[in-house]
Amino acid sequence: MATKKKEYEKRPWGDYEVLKREPGMWVKRIEVKPHARLSLQKHAQRKEHWIITAGRGIVRIGDNDISVEKNSVVDIPVETFHRMSNVGDEPMIFIEVAFGEYLEEDDSVRSEDDYGRA
Repeated sequence: MATKKKEYEKRPWGDYEVLKREPGMWVKRIEVKPHARLSLQKHAQRKEHWIITAGRGIVRIGDNDISVEKNSVVDIPVETFHRMSNVGDEPMIFIEVAFGEYLEEDDSVRSEDDYGRA
């Protein structure tokens, strides 16, 4: 039986691991360092569903900021700017379930980024 290679990435704000990938869907575990945040970004071809499993944060979706903590759930529509900010002293962990015809990292358009990425 073939072993699948893990999809894991370190980022300036933390890291993520793809737990499951199949056509039209992926499941990621994302960990955000204390007081760090992801870039403000949107995706042209996927929507996302986030389930917070640890920590406290602020999720920006469009023009709205939403406080989240363990057991919170948020939905991010296609073409909507969004970001997760960890406001606590502990890691913020959430599960991302993404749905779309095209699921690759190059479907991200960044508007703001704390780490100078385009």
